[in-house]
Amino acid sequence: MTSTVTTINPYTEQPIKEYQLLDKEAAQQAVDNADKCFQSWKLVSIKERAELALKLAKVLESQQQQLAQLMTDEMGKVRAQGLQEVQLCAEICRYTAKQASEVLADEERSAEDGRAIISYQPIGVILGIQPWNFPLYQVIRYSIANLVAGNTTVLKHASNVFGMAEKIEAMFIEAGFPTHCYQSLLIDGDTATSLIRHPKVQGVSFTGSDEVGKSVAGEAAKLAKKTVLELGSNDAYLILDDADIELAVKTCVKGRIINNGETCVAAKRFIVTEKNYAAFKSAFSAAMSSLKMGDPNAEDTDVGPLARGDLRDKLHQQVTESIEAGATVVCGCEIPEQTGFFYPPSILENVSPQMPAYDDELFGPVASLIRAKDDAQAMQIANDSRYGLGGGIFSANVERAVELAKKHFDTGMVNINGYALAQPNLPFGGVKDSGYGREHGGFGLREFVNVKLIMVASN
Repeated sequence: MTSTVTTINPYTEQPIKEYQLLDKEAAQQAVDNADKCFQSWKLVSIKERAELALKLAKVLESQQQQLAQLMTDEMGKVRAQGLQEVQLCAEICRYTAKQASEVLADEERSAEDGRAIISYQPIGVILGIQPWNFPLYQVIRYSIANLVAGNTTVLKHASNVFGMAEKIEAMFIEAGFPTHCYQSLLIDGDTATSLIRHPKVQGVSFTGSDEVGKSVAGEAAKLAKKTVLELGSNDAYLILDDADIELAVKTCVKGRIINNGETCVAAKRFIVTEKNYAAFKSAFSAAMSSLKMGDPNAEDTDVGPLARGDLRDKLHQQVTESIEAGATVVCGCEIPEQTGFFYPPSILENVSPQMPAYDDELFGPVASLIRAKDDAQAMQIANDSRYGLGGGIFSANVERAVELAKKHFDTGMVNINGYALAQPNLPFGGVKDSGYGREHGGFGLREFVNVKLIMVASN
């Protein structure tokens, strides 16, 4: 078993830094330290915990250039999008701080022969297992809600962004959080699995693939430990008969290529009615083909490299298998001969069930174009997926689109005539194989708390 990990710049393919992995004994000790910290942290007032979240927001903003550069270097994020990610994280800290006192406030209810108090109390150490694609946001999203709620956290970050993992812990300390309140553990998957079984770990928040997520949930379930899962998806965007094609094309390109296409809630399947298919395909192909792929540090770059070589190879294999099964290439779909783990903005059409481009998640800038005879079939195809994280509807009839989203679209989040990533004041999460639980919008503050009932008899 390797005891070191070397991070690689996906644009230059050159090594960045070598890191020493913690062994299982050291990782177990880190959880013990987190539990010891919890015993005092849980007694700190919500107001004081929220004030530290506000300080963290300032620390994040003060280091936004360095943080964005680290994202670009470690996983190829286009620099401007890295700056946006830092700002989002600062806003999440502020929103969480603002909402905490209200969301976690005791409630009084009447009870037979007395009164009842419902109190939201922290439960202990929460293990986070987070991915590389939003290396700051994914960590802040789960950790700040839990810390403000009074829990402590230990993180297993993805090994290709260990620099960010170390940086995040340093920023929590700089903001004034107690030592061991938040810890980034440089560990492998086996060690992370062993931590699920640690008696002091009370819950697990996981973001990643549905296959690994189900395994994590299974380990936790054996010990009756709660999990929150935000897994993959192949989000469908419906272009209905009355859609504004120009708006739909512009939005769908953004939704497919943002973060180099490596986004769980990216637009991935584009389901277009017969009436609009030719027009959408022509404009969509022209727009995707015109995007500039290159240095993620450059201001005019639209698409940077994928995060790792093996991820690019997997994506191309999925594309190749889909083509062999009958899909056809509209544009792209070939690995360019250049340094860097690049994959061009690509479109496949004639996509049908039993193809990776239809059934699975393509984690990169590849769009699946699917023809539907009418609006009803478009919705049927959208729901023909084991996933259900996000999705979108383009229609001039907004009221009808909202009704379709509310009652017929089997997914956790739906965009109408637009595309948006996570927002601090709105819940984030999915259904079906895309997981369960919600973060943001105050919901994350209550995911890992004991809803404690105290009954006081009247004498």
